[in-house]
Amino acid sequence: MTTSKQQRGLAIWAISLVAVGFGLLTIKEGGTILFGDEAARAAAGNYVLFVLWFNFLAGFAYVVAGAGLWLRQRWAVWLAIAIAAATVLAFAALGEYVDSGAAYEQRTVIAMSLRTLVWGTIAAIAWRGA
Repeated sequence: MTTSKQQRGLAIWAISLVAVGFGLLTIKEGGTILFGDEAARAAAGNYVLFVLWFNFLAGFAYVVAGAGLWLRQRWAVWLAIAIAAATVLAFAALGEYVDSGAAYEQRTVIAMSLRTLVWGTIAAIAWRGA
């Protein structure tokens, strides 16, 4: 195996672990707020319900994409691209929501920025490594 192929293999391995870990954390955190007690919801502050549901459900797709990338499945590359695109759309919807003057938490904007960056990077590395 050439060094270039080894590096691509290492990159795919790394992003698959990031995707699965990020997915599991997303499911846990989102589920705590969605299905937890009132204290959990109060601690979340002015969370944006559609963003919370999007992220919670996307967490499952993150895990599936990460597993598929680990197994070097071509469909996982397309799933990573779809997740990145859907995240951009959800972020844009959040922007419209914020622009309307509705209540939100700044940490939601930061989290969506991070998600967009992470999934854009995962999709790009997956595309190049496939």
